[in-house]
Amino acid sequence: MNALDDLQIAAVRNRQIGFVFQAHYLLPQCTVWENVLVPTLACSDAALRDGAGERAERLLKRVGLGERKSHRPGELSGGERQRVAVVRALINQPQLLLADEPTGSLDHASAQELGELLLELNREEGVTLIVVTHARDLAQRMGRVLELKDGHLAAAEGRG
Repeated sequence: MNALDDLQIAAVRNRQIGFVFQAHYLLPQCTVWENVLVPTLACSDAALRDGAGERAERLLKRVGLGERKSHRPGELSGGERQRVAVVRALINQPQLLLADEPTGSLDHASAQELGELLLELNREEGVTLIVVTHARDLAQRMGRVLELKDGHLAAAEGRG
């Protein structure tokens, strides 16, 4: 990565890494469909861009939002917005999905659903999943748990 220029780094971020944040950061003036497809606009891989519509359709159906693609973020619940953000993060078929407190702003039921969705998509899409969370129940569902204590990274007790 150190040898890459700014444009190359941006291309790696857009193509190989998906991001899901605690706040969904959806564009309020755009529909679900448009929000999901935004990352494809900067993608230089023509084959990936050409298949983006079908992939968006499949992923939106997979997360239960196939019928909501013409809605704007303001018409969705918090959990639905986060699911749109997950689909947007996966649209370019990244190798790595980074999720920073993805359930932090959700009620318990929505947080449980989103956690399960992330794990299922990890298995189904073959994407490496790194989740930063204060939610112990979500962390315990991950394959490996590391804990940051006093500035040092260590395996969580009872986990590998």
